[in-house]
Amino acid sequence: MTRPVLGELIPTGGGDTIPLIKAQMKLGRRESCDICLRFPNISSIHCELTYKDGYWVIRDLNSTNGIKVNGQRLRFRPLRPGDRITIGKRDYMIQYELAGAGVKALEAVLTESDDIYNQSLMEKAGLTKASRNPIFADDDDDDSTIDDDD
Repeated sequence: MTRPVLGELIPTGGGDTIPLIKAQMKLGRRESCDICLRFPNISSIHCELTYKDGYWVIRDLNSTNGIKVNGQRLRFRPLRPGDRITIGKRDYMIQYELAGAGVKALEAVLTESDDIYNQSLMEKAGLTKASRNPIFADDDDDDSTIDDDD
């Protein structure tokens, strides 16, 4: 019996496509990983791919060389079909079918995570100059001219 393929990792620059056949898969150098990548810059248990709500999520498992999605280094990220994933120094493209409900769930998560990551921790805590001295957009008041008609 053949398992349904939930997606695939396609190595950029050539190589065999890696089928994503389980909803949760660990990637790393160890033989016990679901996807064994025998490269020196890959940690023994490097990262995890999880399929939930119709889309894939990648999470770094405290690896030495980290992961990147579309060139941005991060620890966790929901993935769109066609995203470029760098594991250690190896590049892959993830391909999968994003179904109707999965589209809405993925976009909601990505919008929420973009809002979270658009501010630094200092800004969130109100410890930057900009957050302490808000700029008022009320340009109607002109204090330079005093009109005293009394």
